Amino acid sequence: MMRQRQRGVALVLALGVAAMATIAATAIMVGQSTAIRHAELQAGHAQAQQLASAGIDWARAVLHDDRRLSNVDHHGEPWALRQATLPFERGEISGGIEDQQGLFNLNNLLSAERINAAELLRYRRLLRLLELPDTLADALADWLDADDIPRSMASAEDAYYLALDPPYTAANRPLFEVAELALVRGYDELVLQRLRPFVSALPRATQININTAPAELLAATLEGLDLDAARGLVAQRERAYFVSLADLTGRLGRGVTLPVAGVAFNSDFFMVDLRVRYGPAQARATALLQRETAGWPVVTWRKIR
Repeated sequence: MMRQRQRGVALVLALGVAAMATIAATAIMVGQSTAIRHAELQAGHAQAQQLASAGIDWARAVLHDDRRLSNVDHHGEPWALRQATLPFERGEISGGIEDQQGLFNLNNLLSAERINAAELLRYRRLLRLLELPDTLADALADWLDADDIPRSMASAEDAYYLALDPPYTAANRPLFEVAELALVRGYDELVLQRLRPFVSALPRATQININTAPAELLAATLEGLDLDAARGLVAQRERAYFVSLADLTGRLGRGVTLPVAGVAFNSDFFMVDLRVRYGPAQARATALLQRETAGWPVVTWRKIR
């Protein structure tokens, strides 16, 4: 009987050891499988990022060829056509190029560390047309200018921002990108959603491309042009884009005044936004391109993630 009990205990122990060995082996296999899967995902993501980077170079080539062929930029050109999703082996790429001079350059507000009064007035008009508080213009002006004196009760300088949690100070410099507006007093997510399609943040002062600007910006830029008339101008432009100042003034109604700084019929700054899927991995590339008179457009900044 004792021997039978001993043999039974030995059997149970043997089964326990075998079970533990099986669990350990399974754990090792699962760990190795997870590590392999993680390595595959990392490799796939790296490949997707490389494809996204190549997409930026494709956009540079398109814009370079466009400048060689024409000095006028409008929505009927190849660069402006939104690319359909392009499939390739194991993945796809989609996205396009958008003119940034068809938008209000927020950094135009700042000139030699001081606020440009004419540009500030234009920005106020745009905010009103978008049904946003025009006091947002003062808040942004104080964020950009070098002094520490609030322009209005709805504005803010360092004292306001330092009282926040976490505290920070006003930038007192041009915006690097539009996303920085989230730091400025009053620019909450709802404001940003409404504003984003109409504004840009470019590294130097720019004129507005009259061929690509939305109706709201045309109405804010061309004094005496109301929103309905601006929409009519956009409809005309889609049939026949503007080629010169004489062409534009000939199609404007009486009482419409061009800005002192003038307008443009071409653009130097473009945003590239691409999405890539490679197997299960995904990547997104965003880049601001500056097109010069000769040579390929320069990458002002890029983000690939």
